[in-house]
Amino acid sequence: MTYLPYGKSANGPWAVEITPSLAGWTYSGLRVANLADATVSFDTGEEEMLVLPLSGSCTVAITPSASPPPGTLGAGAVTFELAGRSSVFDGPSDFVYLPIGAHVTLRGDGRIALPSARATRALEPRHVPAADVAVEIRGAGQASRQVNNFCAPDAFDCDKLVAVEVLTPGGNWSSYPPHKHDTPNPGEAVLEEIYYFEVAGRGLGYQRVYSSERGQIDTLAEVSSGDVVLVPYGYHGPSMAAPGYDLYYLNVLAGPAEQRSMAFCDDPGHAWIRSSWDSQPIDPRLPFGRTHD
Repeated sequence: MTYLPYGKSANGPWAVEITPSLAGWTYSGLRVANLADATVSFDTGEEEMLVLPLSGSCTVAITPSASPPPGTLGAGAVTFELAGRSSVFDGPSDFVYLPIGAHVTLRGDGRIALPSARATRALEPRHVPAADVAVEIRGAGQASRQVNNFCAPDAFDCDKLVAVEVLTPGGNWSSYPPHKHDTPNPGEAVLEEIYYFEVAGRGLGYQRVYSSERGQIDTLAEVSSGDVVLVPYGYHGPSMAAPGYDLYYLNVLAGPAEQRSMAFCDDPGHAWIRSSWDSQPIDPRLPFGRTHD
């Protein structure tokens, strides 16, 4: 199953829990907690994670796990305060990196995402302020979208995990032209990918995933806030924001390569779309949450 409506993957304190075993793959994961002056505690185990407020704020307390994986750093306790944001459409948030082998307690009030990936390299916990998150505008015309590159390979150092946020104004398309990253070719990484969606105004959007030479897959999902689409392989895109409803998604990616990469291959039938952007203006509604230059 590639489409998981909100609630389908809930488990215990997690409103969304996507583990590698649930997804049927090896690396990528995602958890979302709805904190309401509550506490959530967990061990990272063999996964490196990020604590990313989608809305609200929280305190992140980190101590070494009682049973850490081999090679885990023996760092002492550390606590970070995440300022967060009021919604995903109000600009990037600050975030915290959680290493493997850590025990973590979250306290606060808000909706908190924890992208994750199975990892082996032990790194130190870190806090990154929102002002340090690189914001990129991609495409043009009705394919204009914003990418918050908070954990892109060239923006943040970790072992396996890659994560970015994409914001698409109502009526626009993103993840377009359709592309894939499922075959070890020159210029193409092999990555498992998760899409987690939020839609403004209780609206809706659509996500397409379809077959590549790697295997058969056929998904066209109507998505709303809290829904998840899994991409084990195949071409994915477009992500379609319905007119009147801005669309947000959190992409979580990881794969077997030693060096992190987001390299992809466009569907050859639609790759020409990129050249059409040269003659089109960027959507003036972008960027979200930051003052225009």
